[in-house]
Amino acid sequence: MVFSSISFLFFFLPLLFLIYFLTPKRFRNYVLLIFSLLFYFFGEKWYIVLLLFSCLLNYIIGILIGKNKKKIYLIDVYRKDAEYQKSFFSYATYITLFPQLVAGPIVRYKDVASELKNRKESVSLFSEGVIRFTLGLGKKVIIADTIYNMCASIGGSQMSVLTYWILALGYTFQIYYDFSGYSDMAIGLGKMFGFNFKENFNYPLIASSITDFWRRWHMSLSSFFKDYVYIPLGGNRVSKFKNIRNIFIVWFLTGFWHGASWNFIFWGLYFFAFLILEKFVFKKYLKGGVFSH
Repeated sequence: MVFSSISFLFFFLPLLFLIYFLTPKRFRNYVLLIFSLLFYFFGEKWYIVLLLFSCLLNYIIGILIGKNKKKIYLIDVYRKDAEYQKSFFSYATYITLFPQLVAGPIVRYKDVASELKNRKESVSLFSEGVIRFTLGLGKKVIIADTIYNMCASIGGSQMSVLTYWILALGYTFQIYYDFSGYSDMAIGLGKMFGFNFKENFNYPLIASSITDFWRRWHMSLSSFFKDYVYIPLGGNRVSKFKNIRNIFIVWFLTGFWHGASWNFIFWGLYFFAFLILEKFVFKKYLKGGVFSH
């Protein structure tokens, strides 16, 4: 199930709103959890078993860290950036929360921990969410899908150089409006239910460099790797060799995050090469960067 589908817009979402807002506040996380699992079941069927196993495993590890201070994962709890969640159902609600898990933005536990316990829904926040969701839906359906259909109709064995450039630009805009549209819809849905997700795009197509582009594109992913991989490895406060190693690891993992195949790995290393050139060769001509620490 996708956000732009008829089944989601005219059946799933209205039913969720009806049950959610008729339910007393202390039980609303259960409603979100049940509907999130239904959302994934309609899309991926029995993969929800794996999702529930992940919820249970991480919940247990979080308790171990919180109570025994053991040095095992769930880094936010270990760093004391957030308290471990005592309620399994609240934690499972965070893990499975359907607005953000499909395509982002990446929502960190510490950013919504307080809202899981006590969030305030309001008419103004709901209306703000509707506007944001509608904007994202327009990006996805009116712009991204139209561009995709146009590009898909262009083909043939003998295409000119101009045609290839048109396709390259077309797919660039299609990917941007599709992805940013989904992020807008996720942020809008979050607001409807009282959550405030962070922004994920900041006009990336007007970036002045590859480095600046990754400060603006999928910002939650760049921030995630920066805080949990790059800085713990030493960031740029190490020797030049180690700094290059750190950037290499980040972009290798970035490629792997997008998909477990070699084309995604090469895609990550492609950006690694450009970022190294910008950082060590063209640095004096550029300002800012993804990794400024």
